[in-house]
Amino acid sequence: MPAIPALLRPRPLVLTLCSALLASAVAAPPALADPTPQAKSWKVSGPPGSPTAVVALDPTDGRPTLAVRRGDRTVLEPSPVGLVTERADFTKELTFTGRSDRKVAGSYTSTTGKSERRTVDMTESRFRFRTAAGARVDLVTRVARDGVAYRYVLPRDEGDVLSEASAFTLPTGTDAVIGKYRPDNELLFSRYASATQPTTGTYMMQALFNTPGGQALIAESDVNGSYSGAHLTHEEGSPTYKVALWNDEPVQVPDGSALTTPWRAVITGDLATVTESTFVDDLAPPSRVRDTSWIKPGPALWTWLAGGKEAGQSLEAQKKYVDYAAERGWPYEVVDAGWYYKPGEWDVIDPDWQTNNWMPELVRYAAAKGVKIQVWLHYTLLTDPAEREKWLSTLERWGVKGVKIDFMDSESQERMRWYDDVLEATARHHLMVNFHGSTIPKGLQRTWPQVMTFEGVGGEEKRTNTAEHLAALPFTRNVIGSMDFTPGAFHRPYRPNVNSDAGELGLTVLYESGIQNLAGTPESYDARPEARRYLEQLPARWEHTRLLTGDPGRSAVLARQAPDGRWFIGGTFAGAAQTVDVPMRLGSGRWLVETVTDGPSGLVRAPHVVRGGDTLAVPVIADGGFAAVACRWWQGRTSCDS
Repeated sequence: MPAIPALLRPRPLVLTLCSALLASAVAAPPALADPTPQAKSWKVSGPPGSPTAVVALDPTDGRPTLAVRRGDRTVLEPSPVGLVTERADFTKELTFTGRSDRKVAGSYTSTTGKSERRTVDMTESRFRFRTAAGARVDLVTRVARDGVAYRYVLPRDEGDVLSEASAFTLPTGTDAVIGKYRPDNELLFSRYASATQPTTGTYMMQALFNTPGGQALIAESDVNGSYSGAHLTHEEGSPTYKVALWNDEPVQVPDGSALTTPWRAVITGDLATVTESTFVDDLAPPSRVRDTSWIKPGPALWTWLAGGKEAGQSLEAQKKYVDYAAERGWPYEVVDAGWYYKPGEWDVIDPDWQTNNWMPELVRYAAAKGVKIQVWLHYTLLTDPAEREKWLSTLERWGVKGVKIDFMDSESQERMRWYDDVLEATARHHLMVNFHGSTIPKGLQRTWPQVMTFEGVGGEEKRTNTAEHLAALPFTRNVIGSMDFTPGAFHRPYRPNVNSDAGELGLTVLYESGIQNLAGTPESYDARPEARRYLEQLPARWEHTRLLTGDPGRSAVLARQAPDGRWFIGGTFAGAAQTVDVPMRLGSGRWLVETVTDGPSGLVRAPHVVRGGDTLAVPVIADGGFAAVACRWWQGRTSCDS
């Protein structure tokens, strides 16, 4: 997988209050040459520059397939589609009965993510099929500039879903960046020279393939309690990755109910297109939260890796962390496990936690210093509706602004129903959410904008992370939504870039999270004044994201634009020390770029004046990285914070 620099293209962003309310508006597309019901293959084309989806029926056994192409190049070979229910097999012996097309277009805003303003421009085609016995299924496809997606729509009374035939067959010459599957989605990503190489087993959905037709990232969107989450299965030597449902359990469909499944998606294009894509969110239902004015992203001082369990049970320790967050200008402090347990015990809830607790005092103390409090909860506290209401209403009354909910460790249909209930309740109580031990975003941040981030990643807490894993995440897990990696733990001896403080600093920008939980100790920040200075400048959200250069599993450099117009840049690299040529695709004119790199005696900040489009040479140490901030230059300007 050779290094591929990002090719940045201007993207029109037109947003008004009216257009934001029309995010799912549809209009009839120009008339398409539709084949007769006897035809065996049909193309779906999107806006200019889009890939093409090809839906087909095998003429011998009526098996449906879907392929993806870019021009004359193959992204996906004809891949199985279909599903099996209790009452019908929709994977073979199907007959095509019709097709309809429409445009899906509009715009919306996002409280988190790579950009605030989003545009949607897709072509949707609905293919209608029936079995010999008369059972019906619709295959709905969507094609956009950055992807292809499909889902199934079943009429009433087809029974539970037993399995899907859905799969992705890669062309010869494809390599892969992929990770094994576990219910918490926290295993490592690795790079393979061939997509057939990974051993037989289960893999995470966010798998990246470099095909002859371009990059292809597998994903899903619009998963809720009507379905379970999915992962991939693969047999060594095979070019096909199959979609598997949770524990192969049937998806329960209430008697007499219709069913619309989640989207199966392929984000595709060059590396920049995939990395910058919002396709997973674009496919998701619009926001269910009408008033989002209370939802405020921003950096947080997270005290777990800094202070552990003891800090979680100490009001005085938490006040000191609040003081430090206030000094840095960070808007949040996160109190982790321990605060509602009996003093000195770590698995026993204090029965008087509502009345005999120091949290209200901490919230008042923090508020006086301009800092808001978020708290950790074990998900089992929120399973019973009455208990859930007691916990969330009490936290809202105290003035807590967010909850970090942990240890779900399942993507079953039952657990997805739990997510539905908790998302509705936290929105009603104006509590922002950080899910840990969790599923991955799957479009939920568009539908429920109070969700600031998900873990679902092998993050800073892990002791087994590799430099390869760090350089894979911007192209895999973080593409599909916010990722709570919890960077900034300079004091941790287990991080793969332990010798590169500049690399650790760069992760705070390279990895997007609505709440960027900074995991270091105050002492570690004070010992690194250049890192502390940089972290004090982190904005609450991003306006735009651009890939400057990268090679999945080996290197990644991203630039993210703050609301004030400055660009923050983070880079990570696996391998030997090197000098990296970074294209400064930030816009025309002159820019002052302040780089923070590793020096013999610590972090070194250096100014550079470059023109937009120039290449900047940046030194990085082995398995290291760098951070930078860029601002408009004028004569005499020497710093981006002046």
